[in-house]
Amino acid sequence: MVPVMLYQFELCPFCHKVKAGLELKGIPFSKVEVNPMGKKELPDLPSDAPRKVPVLEANGEIVPDSTTILNYLDERYEGRMRFLPEDPELRAKTVAIEQWVDDVLVMALPTVIYGTWREALTAAQITARTSNFGFFQNVSVRAGGPLIMHQIAKRILKKNQRTDGHQWVSEALDRVEDWLGDEPFVTGQTLTLGDVAIHGALSCVREFPIFEKVNSRPRLSSWFRRVQALRDEHAAPARG
Repeated sequence: MVPVMLYQFELCPFCHKVKAGLELKGIPFSKVEVNPMGKKELPDLPSDAPRKVPVLEANGEIVPDSTTILNYLDERYEGRMRFLPEDPELRAKTVAIEQWVDDVLVMALPTVIYGTWREALTAAQITARTSNFGFFQNVSVRAGGPLIMHQIAKRILKKNQRTDGHQWVSEALDRVEDWLGDEPFVTGQTLTLGDVAIHGALSCVREFPIFEKVNSRPRLSSWFRRVQALRDEHAAPARG
């Protein structure tokens, strides 16, 4: 079997979306950590694809973009857990939720990963630990990374006319709980694409204080553990 390769960056919520999908599908894969400074680890991409992660290499194909990758997994690995339901109404709802994750949740999360100096320092340490940086680049990331990452958070807040990243994320978590209601998953009784996207994105912040907000909400915490149990149950052994 041709190995599946995921080109990723550890603090990229879009990449975590794809990892959630791969694990829920039970697809063995290897990770290639991409240095965001040079991105030399990326494979040859289609001419119209941006040079950014995530990128999936599978079945001799190169597939960029997290949404495109999740749809690709659902089409090419049909015999496994399906993310898109047959019911047109449920399908439309889960597609809309996945788009909301990209437009709102994934935009809000960096502002609480890098929002304070403590958070930015943690992010820089994780980046240095998981990246393919050389020794001097690692030192540079640990020393200068917090400043750069903190500035990124400030720019995102300004662009979205926000001043408080934590409030923004809290509002996003309220939205997820509204979708859940008393159901086990965001569209009802069965896990769908929306659950994959939300769980993947939130997995990106498990090492940060903001994740305490997830754990402090019983309904959301139960949902997170429920989806994580499915990921653990179906995940193939890691290849790297």
